[in-house]
Amino acid sequence: MDFEPIFLTPVFQERIWGGTKLAERFGYEIPSAQTGECWAVSAHPHGQTKIAQGPFAGITLGQLWEERRDLFGHFPSDRFPLLTKILDANADLSVQVHPDDDYAKTHEGGELGKTECWYIIDCKPGAELIYGHYAETKEQLRAMMEAGEWDRLLRKVPIQPGDFFYVPSGTIHALCEGTLVLETQQSSDTTYRVYDYDRVDSHGRKRELHLEKALDVTTVPHRDADVRPYVAEFPGATVTTFVEGDYFGVQKWNIHDTFTSAQTKPFLIVSILRGEGELIHNGRAYPLRYGDHLILPHQFGCFTIQGTLEAIASWPRAGK
Repeated sequence: MDFEPIFLTPVFQERIWGGTKLAERFGYEIPSAQTGECWAVSAHPHGQTKIAQGPFAGITLGQLWEERRDLFGHFPSDRFPLLTKILDANADLSVQVHPDDDYAKTHEGGELGKTECWYIIDCKPGAELIYGHYAETKEQLRAMMEAGEWDRLLRKVPIQPGDFFYVPSGTIHALCEGTLVLETQQSSDTTYRVYDYDRVDSHGRKRELHLEKALDVTTVPHRDADVRPYVAEFPGATVTTFVEGDYFGVQKWNIHDTFTSAQTKPFLIVSILRGEGELIHNGRAYPLRYGDHLILPHQFGCFTIQGTLEAIASWPRAGK
């Protein structure tokens, strides 16, 4: 029984920049027309997902992590290490930067740092995002921020569906309007806002900025992450490995028939983004549908997926 897939029930976060695509695309029951984030696989205290079915139904992922560490391969971490989200950027997100583990531990009460990555599920024609900056020194970065020279400072990159971006801590970044993204990240909710377009909330208040902390942690000059995806063809599927970094590995599975594989990681997170099919394991079939999120636990072993679907798979790494 312990080697069943662990299906999860997402939780949702309303954001000033959110919209309704999480309902329209995946059929989720969202709390409002400003729903920005689906926390799909999370044991973070700001939004815990619960186990949807099976022997652990109804408990939180954090509780399962604490009580049954064997299901996660006794991964060496004091907390569930990853957080998987789907983000609906109905408007521009704030320009922001995240600290690394050392800075967050010191300045954010023991929180993890935040290295993350984005898989672009969909976006409007001509969409772009902010990835990096043009300052050459910390002094220049401060001067351009304080002068509000955002058009000169911020580096904008055109995007299209299927693109992948690795965003290490210290990288200035922002998703822009009309973008639907799956995000894999360290389990952290620490964000330093650099610029928020002078927006106000429903009470007429601007959101807090964190310029001094942002200046502390931003990598200057900006360096693009060295990401070299590689593609492998298997019977019934194409597997693209986007990254195997310090904190996580991420793959895309394009399954068009019958795909057989083995779960050899401490645990494997799988998010179904398109299509449907079924997971077959130990003689039992589990339906899969777009919008599903599940964990294949440690020692899950061989499995087969039949159908036509696209999934993002991720797993933790302890390389840093």
